[in-house]
Amino acid sequence: MMRNEVLHGYLIHHRKYREKSHIVHLFTQEYGRVDGILRQTPPPQYQPIRVQATGKSELKNFTKLEILNQPVFFHGDAFFAGFYLNEVILRLCSLEEAMPQTFQQYQMVLLQLQLLASHEQASLFLRQILRQFEHVLLQELGYAIDFSVDASQQQVQPSQHYQFQLNDGFMPVAKASRSTLDGALIASMLSYEQGQDFSHEQLQLLGKLYRQMISSLLGDRPLKSRQLWIQNTQT
Repeated sequence: MMRNEVLHGYLIHHRKYREKSHIVHLFTQEYGRVDGILRQTPPPQYQPIRVQATGKSELKNFTKLEILNQPVFFHGDAFFAGFYLNEVILRLCSLEEAMPQTFQQYQMVLLQLQLLASHEQASLFLRQILRQFEHVLLQELGYAIDFSVDASQQQVQPSQHYQFQLNDGFMPVAKASRSTLDGALIASMLSYEQGQDFSHEQLQLLGKLYRQMISSLLGDRPLKSRQLWIQNTQT
């Protein structure tokens, strides 16, 4: 039950509802994902907002919407990355479950994406900030990985190759393939300190690993943002 509860956050998705209303999905500092009905034009994405929420059901009534900053417009890769973040939050985060670390990381990524176009190593910088977001999100969702042991709780061996299973962990396999992970790369994550940049090897590992984990969690419906990003890259 919420009663004139003040929420701070961002619009992550909206759709038309009846004549002059919208169903909006917010990502908030106080309660994580909150859904509701807004009887006015939805705010732009990627801009901090304040809103009042009232209601017992999963769909709250949102009133007194305030936009707290100047508009932010993303182009090119930053546009697709922002779309990706919002889609992942919408699909993976439970309703009304606070995600303080993910919220903080989301705010940081939005600032970093504004710098992307002028960055000397834009492609590397983008991979870095997306992997850091996924790292925090998956940990807070309860999918933190122990990089030191395999599925049988044996120490990960640098010379061994592994398949990753979401519910079991790293399973040793006889030979390497495109989908396997190198034991030395897995072990490289043991030196990682929270909040630091990933090394080149760690980025290589996490790109494969987190894509697989997020795909498993999403089930049969692939991400639209990823499909659009790939189409755009090809054209």
